[in-house]
Amino acid sequence: MSAKLKALEKRRQALQDRAAQERKDIAKHFEPWEKPLSWADKGIDAVNFMRNNPLLWSTAFAMLAHYKPKFASKALAVGWGGLKLLKSAKSLL
Repeated sequence: MSAKLKALEKRRQALQDRAAQERKDIAKHFEPWEKPLSWADKGIDAVNFMRNNPLLWSTAFAMLAHYKPKFASKALAVGWGGLKLLKSAKSLL
């Protein structure tokens, strides 16, 4: 091998070692955040599941309205108000 190729190989190895050390350092700093971020990811997955299954929402509310009509009417009023508030907040942004 020529001297230039040997120098390139040596430089490549040094950069790979440096990258490995930086990955270890970053992993060490983000280790405390691993569990909370996994819970946040599960929450986002649950919200996406509920958003993609409107039949589930409808069925749950129908059962609530059948067994607890007063509570269902209050939940509907709060939910409707929350949706209106969310829409107005989105229009402000």
